[in-house]
This record gives sequence, C-alpha cells and structure tokens, in this order.
Amino acid sequence: MNLDEFLHNLHYDIDQVKPPDFEIDWEDAPLPYKLYRDLPTIPLSTQLPLKASGRKPMASLETIGTFLWHAYGITQFSESIYMDSPDLLQQLRRFVPSGGGLYPNEVYVYLKVEGLADGVYHYDAAHHRLGMLREGSFDSYLTQALGWRCNIENCFGAVFVTTMFWKNFFKYNHFAYRLQGLDAGALIGQILELGKRFGYSSYVFFQFLDRAVNHLLGLKEEEESIYAVIPLSHKPEFGLLSGGKGDISADRLINLMPELETDYFIRSKNILDYPMITKMNEAAMFDSIGCFSPNKTTETVKEEGETIFLPQHDRLEYDFTTVCRKRYSPDMDFAMKKVTQRELSILLQEVAKNFINQNDLGDSGDKIELYGCFYNVEDIPDGAYRYNSSAHSLELIRSGDLRLRLQSGMTAHNVNLYQVPICLHIVGSVDHLKEDLGYRGYRIQQMKAGMLIQRLLLAASALDMGGHPLLGFDVAMSDTLYGFEGKKSSLIQIPIGTHQPRPWLKGILI
Repeated sequence: MNLDEFLHNLHYDIDQVKPPDFEIDWEDAPLPYKLYRDLPTIPLSTQLPLKASGRKPMASLETIGTFLWHAYGITQFSESIYMDSPDLLQQLRRFVPSGGGLYPNEVYVYLKVEGLADGVYHYDAAHHRLGMLREGSFDSYLTQALGWRCNIENCFGAVFVTTMFWKNFFKYNHFAYRLQGLDAGALIGQILELGKRFGYSSYVFFQFLDRAVNHLLGLKEEEESIYAVIPLSHKPEFGLLSGGKGDISADRLINLMPELETDYFIRSKNILDYPMITKMNEAAMFDSIGCFSPNKTTETVKEEGETIFLPQHDRLEYDFTTVCRKRYSPDMDFAMKKVTQRELSILLQEVAKNFINQNDLGDSGDKIELYGCFYNVEDIPDGAYRYNSSAHSLELIRSGDLRLRLQSGMTAHNVNLYQVPICLHIVGSVDHLKEDLGYRGYRIQQMKAGMLIQRLLLAASALDMGGHPLLGFDVAMSDTLYGFEGKKSSLIQIPIGTHQPRPWLKGILI
C-alpha cells in the first residue's frame, strides 16, 4: 500500500488499514504513560490550587507543576460498565480526551525557571514529577531547529508534544495514525488555553527539524517522534523572528550534541511492527529548514444558501479547573433537551474567538471549518449548516431532520444520535496541505482539528453539556450531506448535548 492510498483508506475505508484477523492482546497492553529508569527526578508539588486562572505571568517550579498537571497529568481514576459488557472498565483519566483512553502522546519540557536547573525534562505523569534528560542551555540549538523563527532566549521554556506509536497501535493497528494527530492536537489546544490562564505567551510550531529535536530529547524515531514545539514566554512580544539566516540541516545540529542513552519501561513484551506509521513518519520529516512553508492566510469561499445571523455575546466566564473536571464524553447517555439559540451561539462564538491561528502556518490553504446538523434548537430550523466564523452566522445547506441519516452512517453504534440536538463536523481540505508540505500536511491537519475539538469540549462543558468526538462514522456520507464534491472532507464528528449521569465510581487524583 502506498502512502496516498493509506491516507485515503484512513478516512474512507478503515477496514483496509486494519487486518481482519487482528486481535488485541489486552494482557500485553502498554501503559498509558512512559516510565524512564535511572533519571534524576524532581518532584512537583501535589498541593495544587483549585483554580488555574488569575495568575501572574511568572514561571517557577511550583507554577510549572500546576501547568503540567492541568495539561497532561493524571487527574482521575474511574470504574464503569461499558454498554452490555459484564466487566468493569477501569481508566486513568486526564483533562484532555484520547481515543480509547490510551494517551499515545508524551510531554517534554525545556525549562529555565527559578528553583530548577536549566535543561530538558520529561514530564512523568504517573508520579507528577520531572525526569532530567539533559542539563544546560539549549537556546541556540532550539532556535536553529525552529529555523530562526523564534528566539528561544526570550522564552522561559518550551513544551514538546511527541507521539509513542505503540501506545495506541496495539489496539487500533494502523488506524492509530489518524488518532495520534487528533490526540496531539487536543493536548496542544489544552496547553494553549492554559497559557492564557497563566498569562504566558505561546505559539505552536508544526515545522521544525524533526531529527534534531528527537536527538535533543533522546527519542528512538522508530518508537516515538516529535509532533509539535510550543515555546512559552512571559513577554507579550514573545520573540518571533522572520527566519532567513541561511539553510540549516538536522545532521549539522545533531553533530553538535552527544547522543542521549536512556532506558524506559512501557510494560508490553511483544511489540508488533507498524510499517505504514513508520513510513508516514519518515515521509513527514523535515531535514532542512528549506522545507518550511511560510505563514499565510487564505480566503474562505462563501457557500450559497439561507443565512441566520447569530447574536453576539460576551466571553464565557468560568472556572477552568472545574470545567476540565466535569468534561465528559457521553456514549448512550445523551438525553434530548431543547438547546436555545443563545447556547448554540455562545458555543460557536467561544470556539471561534479562541481558535486563533497562533502557529507557524496560519490558515495556509488548510482552513479548518465547522459544519453541523441541528435538531430541536430554538429559532434554528432543523437542517445542515456551515458556520461562518467571521460573520458569526449559519448558512443553510440542507433542510430537515437529519438524525436518521446521521445514525445510519455510524459504523460503531455507541451513541444514540436521536438524542443529540447538535452534531458538529470539523472539516478540512482533501489535499491536506500536500502541495506545500508533502505528507507532513496530513498530520498538521489532524492536529489543527484536535485543537478545535478541545475548544469545543471545554465550551460545551462550561454550558453544562457533553461532547463525544467520533471517528466511527461514514465520512463519504457526511461529505455528500454537505455537498463537498471532493474538495473538502469531514475529519471528525462531535455530537453535543445534555446527558444523564453515568453509573460509575470515580475519584480525583491529587
């Protein structure tokens, strides 16, 4: 299977990327976190504040601990019964969603803060501590790895989001590649939102010299690789640069730094090969900064149809930690309740105003959009719509109650869409930035979708609703419903609405 065929099958023919005889070996499942052996460790405070907001823009070991726990710490243990299964489903949960609760991403940080030696660390979520990988200043190294587009010297640190391929391949086989980008995006979205709450300036770099950053972190590329770099600064001007200081290769940077030998535990004894994920990762890598694409913005093509202008509202005020705690993905727990136009308007406006392109690509020909099918929403006729974020309006595409059509398109009937008033689709271009960025464009598109997912889920939770991101739906049917004609495609489906309490036991950790 070539790479183009693989990407097509990831969306339109999932069975082709998962062997029919594939069996999940639950007894040999990996841990949902990475445990390093023999690293110097720095414990982070477990006396966490009940609120993550209202902080001065300063960074210390204490505030970094709070920041990392809200971003990717283990926040809850739960036991529940799933569907008709007699077995208890036990999960370690975090504030960000993850396909199957497997959390394939890992978080690393480069820090220059009070109370901590400058250096590169791994965030050990299982023990809420930092493990030191390299001590020293790496400002110049990172500035060059980012193509002279950010002066790391002006930042107090940077967050690295990586993906460990086996952590969800063991369950989803090669379909894991699609999930990994979405999960990484949700984590990035959480980090950006936390940056605002802590008063930090932040910026997402999707483009960098992969092997150079992997070398800095000591990663084995056949097992784990960097997906995003997010510098953090106290300064509003941040330290963005225009680049253009000559080409730099990954090999040149790697030769400046000794190889890092590490040992870690992930529990699985029989790790299978994942050849297509390895090929995709290699094809997506940048070996020199000449491969980078500039930040640019494209105009949105206006759809024809009846337009409903939504009322403007003030920003939604809520306690961030509380909203994160109560965020919930209903399965069969959705319960139909009329949604007011005000609630829908606030939900969409909150996402649009927060989803600013704070990244090194802007829209770059890959504008992520929101479409949706609405039923039982006050003053909004039932039907399928495109959300125009600049005008804060809904543009009618197809009228009528579309719940039967949506339910028949479900490939895994784990959600009753008849009980859902809002069913959103995140939509992107079909060519997934291939012309500008090659196969890296697909991964970036999935991460952008994941960032938007997290904004939607936080806004829904603040409005006392739940949202359940779904990939088990007929993408071709959804595309036909909206009349995309091969130019755009539905990346993920997110039912949103009120729900009944689930019968489960849960306990807050820390």
